[in-house]
Amino acid sequence: MALYYLETSALVKLYVQEPGTDRLLQLAANSAGNQFAVLAITGVEARSAIRRREREGDIDPKVALQILKQVQQHFEARFLLQAVTDTVLDNANEMIDRYALRAYDAVQLAGCLTLKSTAGIDPPTFVCADQKLLEAARSELLVVLDPTAPI
Repeated sequence: MALYYLETSALVKLYVQEPGTDRLLQLAANSAGNQFAVLAITGVEARSAIRRREREGDIDPKVALQILKQVQQHFEARFLLQAVTDTVLDNANEMIDRYALRAYDAVQLAGCLTLKSTAGIDPPTFVCADQKLLEAARSELLVVLDPTAPI
């Protein structure tokens, strides 16, 4: 059983068909026995992404509502939630000083690094589809997975 930390670009792929969706669905299959962690603010980012896709006409409004309900259910029952603590925010500030990251991307990376420091024997794999963020995660010695990369 592995622990995967889903940054928002990866999380959305579990609910909306995009490049990388099939790979994430394989990881999330019950038979795989994997665990998934998300930062508490990921729900807000995911809602924003789903609603944006709805406004752009990519997702039917009824489907968007179903997706949002499913995301909420998974946040309550399936995902390990990493809190946004002072430590996470302090680490995010360090990430911004080190790398050219957007604020929420820095907070996401800091959340995974904080989880890594408390996870015990199996550190989380940082799952993300943003190349700049993946590069920063690699520089921080995280194991990374880009679900859109060729296998």
